[in-house]
Amino acid sequence: MKGARLGQHFLKHSWAARSLAHAAAVKQGETILEIGPGKGVLTRELLTLGPVVAVEKDEKLVALLHETFAKEIADGKLRIVSDDVRNISPESLGLKEYVLAANIPYYITGEIIRQFLTAPIQPRAMALLIQKEVAQRIVSARGSILSISVKAYGTPRIVEKVSKIHFSPPPSVDSAILSIDAISKTFFEDVGEERFFAAVKAGFASKRKFVSNNLSVVFDKNEVTRALELSHVEEKARAEDLTLEQWKAISQQLS
Repeated sequence: MKGARLGQHFLKHSWAARSLAHAAAVKQGETILEIGPGKGVLTRELLTLGPVVAVEKDEKLVALLHETFAKEIADGKLRIVSDDVRNISPESLGLKEYVLAANIPYYITGEIIRQFLTAPIQPRAMALLIQKEVAQRIVSARGSILSISVKAYGTPRIVEKVSKIHFSPPPSVDSAILSIDAISKTFFEDVGEERFFAAVKAGFASKRKFVSNNLSVVFDKNEVTRALELSHVEEKARAEDLTLEQWKAISQQLS
């Protein structure tokens, strides 16, 4: 199956699609951007909530979607875009107020989340069907680069877990519906995105080392010591122990 070759596993049951659709909490006046509509199980549920722009890479599936949703396309409720979502932007699609809903291939999960959280025009919210372990890592209190990155832009939560039996072909692992709400760049009003992520990436460079040692590879050691003291971070703390606000405080002190 071509979908499997592209890393896509299609939803078989409408309840999971319905749960994912409603997790986006679409508001009046918003457009829904759907990534990877596949055979249209999720698309059908999303169309009950608002207008949809669906981006699909597989040309055979694009043809199937045009056939399946001919009326919705003719009525202006659905627009199918034949492209890899990584090649497009909200601006190129003419999107302003929108939410994102997607059952995306596992191997591009982090890339897609990053693409839209950092976009000049961000979605107000995202509802994503992703690998369960990845969703759990994102919402965990224990830090990771992915978790810190998502929480800097919005509020993530797991809406529902979805067993692999609800997909065709079934993946090797279970999935979860992840909601990211209240997306904005407010967190970065008093610290630059580039500086913040430079500090986070340096801090997580080696999991076995203390965060102070990791940071000192990239930044001045005396500056690091002072930044950790001012941020109330213990000398022997590891990167995963730090809170989002501590990372922000540290990055504000480093140059």
